[in-house]
Amino acid sequence: MLMIMYMSMFIMLISNIFMFLSIILSKKSFSDREKSSPFECGFDPKSSARIPFSLHFFLITVIFLIFDVEIALIFPIIKLFKLTNFIIWSKISFFFIIILLIGLYHEWNQNMLNWTN
Repeated sequence: MLMIMYMSMFIMLISNIFMFLSIILSKKSFSDREKSSPFECGFDPKSSARIPFSLHFFLITVIFLIFDVEIALIFPIIKLFKLTNFIIWSKISFFFIIILLIGLYHEWNQNMLNWTN
């Protein structure tokens, strides 16, 4: 039991020495502020939080979520091909693709796909 306690203390001492050496030898400067800060939608987290949010980021996110959910709905249609005959499957697939195309046309018509103002 005493040997285990000595080994534990030795391991803790060695790990503390290595952590202390890494703190001393690491090269940190104030110019690394930008590299160490997280990047979220073009915001600088060190500046004021009350800046206007770009609507384009929001629109691209909404469009991505809509089409991501629609892609997730396509997989059951593929599985449905084995369970039904071709005519029923083609009608369902055609209806679904038409809904996708109408949504894409509406987004294009509303200029949501253009990045410029």
